[in-house]
Amino acid sequence: MAQLQSPGSDSDGTNHVHNQSIVVPAQLIEIADSYEKKELSWFVASQIPTDLSIQVQDIIFHVHKYPLVARCGYLTRVELQSASSSLGYDLKLENFPGGSETFEIILKFCYGLPVSLNPNNVAALRCASEFLEMTEALEDGNLLSKTEAFLTIVVLSSWRDSITVLKSCETLSPWAENLQLVRRCCDSIAWKTSQENSTSGEVMSEESWWFGDVATLRIDYFMRIITAVRAKGLKPEIIGSCIMQYAEKWLPGMDVEMDGAKKFGHVKSDLQWNIRSGRRQEGAVGNNKEQRTIIESLVSLLPPQKEAVSCKFLLWMLKMAIVYSASPALISDLEKRVGMVLEDANVIDLLIPSYTMGDQGKPVNSTEEQTMHNIDVVQRIMEYFLMHEPQLQQQKSGKLNISKLLDNYLAEIAKDPNLSITKFQVLAEALPENSRTCDDGLYRAIDIYLKTHPSLSEHDRRRLCKVMDCEKLSLDACTHAAQNDRLPLRTVIQVLFSEQVKMRAAMQGKDQAASDDNSDQEGVGSSTKKEIKTLKAELENVKIRMTELQKDQSELLQEYEKLNKKQRNISSWPFGWRKIKKSALLQVQEGDETDEGQQQRPNPTGYRVAIRRRQSIS
Repeated sequence: MAQLQSPGSDSDGTNHVHNQSIVVPAQLIEIADSYEKKELSWFVASQIPTDLSIQVQDIIFHVHKYPLVARCGYLTRVELQSASSSLGYDLKLENFPGGSETFEIILKFCYGLPVSLNPNNVAALRCASEFLEMTEALEDGNLLSKTEAFLTIVVLSSWRDSITVLKSCETLSPWAENLQLVRRCCDSIAWKTSQENSTSGEVMSEESWWFGDVATLRIDYFMRIITAVRAKGLKPEIIGSCIMQYAEKWLPGMDVEMDGAKKFGHVKSDLQWNIRSGRRQEGAVGNNKEQRTIIESLVSLLPPQKEAVSCKFLLWMLKMAIVYSASPALISDLEKRVGMVLEDANVIDLLIPSYTMGDQGKPVNSTEEQTMHNIDVVQRIMEYFLMHEPQLQQQKSGKLNISKLLDNYLAEIAKDPNLSITKFQVLAEALPENSRTCDDGLYRAIDIYLKTHPSLSEHDRRRLCKVMDCEKLSLDACTHAAQNDRLPLRTVIQVLFSEQVKMRAAMQGKDQAASDDNSDQEGVGSSTKKEIKTLKAELENVKIRMTELQKDQSELLQEYEKLNKKQRNISSWPFGWRKIKKSALLQVQEGDETDEGQQQRPNPTGYRVAIRRRQSIS
């Protein structure tokens, strides 16, 4: 292959470049001052005919080989194809960095036409000049040195330009990596971020100025920057906020739509899970594999501190990880992290779907009888929480009470016709007995489950109701339960006893309050007397209500006795129970006897003994 020599002059004064076989007229560059495009072809406007065709992607460039050979060392080493090639061109550049657009700029540079370097094209031109070996050995001020100087002096000193160049590197692999363009830009961005945040104070609006820019980058570049700023000591809360903003931009929002009528007996619910991409901005990806990569990468970046990200975000990432079939180890790690901050969760966030995305981008359920929500995940989260919070009484002030959270969650999943009684019961009993001060929420969840599953046997209904403690029901809940025909009879009787005890306690408390009020307000005036009369009227109403409840209770017992008489092989315990019950009723009646408007203290001990004896016999 011929080697280029320095320019010289012949005896006739003609300027040229000479070696063994190549002569390059110096006037060529002056003559080629324009070009034109025709469909997929690019032509140099010159009086001298072109002698080389180069294909880059789908474009064929018809050029003179001398200007290119003078500046591109790669072309001096390539054996040009024959002009008679059936392909119609002499050379094809495979995998050329930057493609045909970048090669067009290089041609202009070689022909001496004006070329402008900017952050959008400098990375591609730097890689392309490396590809073509446009070094200083061929010409001073060649393209490689010009692009390198622009990167070092202009780009790396500017935050915005560094971001722009880094984004352009996404399509220049592996050249951008091998030439250290990605590393240099990431280091520059991380350094500027840490420097600005160290002097910007504690105001989040100042600290988050860079979130939007880095959120536009590809996930591997984003990981490099976050890893670098994390190594420089940036606060976990700032890193966590940046990760959350990136996730919101690149991961789709999730809405759950349920269609179809649900009928008792043969429930057939059609679930249509719609992954909406309305919140995804430009550049977001839709491929399941890419989504999974983003999820796994973001989780690996999360700082270990609890305050780094919110519980809501962790649960959202957990949903995404399950939907897009992330690794089991990553899902387990997210479950543990949620368990450590579960007191900050709400019911909606805990409703994790039980499906995964198939290869066609559609939701896939393993079986038709699968539950709508992933109960097992919440069960494991609750176990992790109990491991880190052995004493629920020591929860932080202002945090959502875990028992209320669990009871509200049970009320939501109880609407699922495919939820088994075992899973419901196990989750309801996950908390220690002393964690609930009131069982109203648990009763509500049980009632919803019984309403959704009307075909449950008497045995299953009794088994389910054993989960709650009737003595922890409020007076309103007791009143509702006493009239609830979905509850088993045994539970109704227990509720009636509990309600009577609570009513007597309430009446006793009001009587005492009225008495204290009367003694403290003697001689105050007519307004106080009116209040006392009103209070006494309320007490009378309570007594009337209690009498009605006792009547209902007596009728209920009579009906229960009739049912037992129809069974020949039944044991004789109901007769003993009637004696116990009558004894309890006598105590109730004795407690109703008053002396000049003052009530005697009821004897709730008799009720508890009767209930315990009745349970032991049964």
